Amino acid sequence: MKKKATKKVTKKVTKKKVTRKQVVKKKVTKKKVAPKVKKRVVRPPNPAFMKPMQPDMVLGEVVGNKPLPRTEITKKLWAYIKKNGLQDTVNKRMINADEKLRPVFGGKFQVNMFEMTKLVANHISEP
Repeated sequence: MKKKATKKVTKKVTKKKVTRKQVVKKKVTKKKVAPKVKKRVVRPPNPAFMKPMQPDMVLGEVVGNKPLPRTEITKKLWAYIKKNGLQDTVNKRMINADEKLRPVFGGKFQVNMFEMTKLVANHISEP
């Protein structure tokens, strides 16, 4: 007699793959602390800047001959530079001097904007 071959039935145990969507981690959030609000102290303007200064004849051709505060002289000088397109197109910090500004800049053809304020200071005095 022949023996019948018996098949063993085995169960495969498969683990389910866990996807990212199924795993939800709880995010720990820190309590937000309100930033400390500093009270802004309003300083009175420095009276030295508001004191009228007399431009000399060379600077007077650009900003006018009346006594003006330093801040106004700088504003008028920048208005003149912008109006005549004297700011360098590549390096915006450089100012190209025209015929009126060259004597103010001490004969230089191009000055740095920070150097400009130093050079203008030589052309103003107290009235």
